[in-house]
Amino acid sequence: MRRTRFDTAPCPIARVTDLFGDWWTPLVLREALLGARRFDEFQTRLSIPRAVLSARLTRLVDEGLIERRRYEDHPPRDEYRLTRKGVAAWDVLAAMWRYGEDWFWDSDRPPYVLADAETGAEVRPRVVDEHSGRPMNSIPIRLRVRR
Repeated sequence: MRRTRFDTAPCPIARVTDLFGDWWTPLVLREALLGARRFDEFQTRLSIPRAVLSARLTRLVDEGLIERRRYEDHPPRDEYRLTRKGVAAWDVLAAMWRYGEDWFWDSDRPPYVLADAETGAEVRPRVVDEHSGRPMNSIPIRLRVRR
């Protein structure tokens, strides 16, 4: 079955879905944001087939979210570092985390929490409008043509 591409769609959600719609891609990004740099780290943390991981890392490099850097010449070994675009993806993953935490556990909470690396305090992501600071779910939204 051929996948429908949305990478040129006029909708930002569609374009992000084109990249993040594959179930491994957000997980690879999550691990990169949590410090994974080397192929074997990603593979171990995710239990992902090598070919799948290679394809996802290549796509993330091609899309500019991760850059490949050589750390050893003999044998050739690369590590994967987040770019500014890749670090910015944390906002998307944090929103996914919060939604998953709030809506995909019946009575218990997930076994992991996001925590501030310095204080250890639990972090609860919240999506807000950067202009007003209001939570997005409290703003009546409509689409309009950009002027």
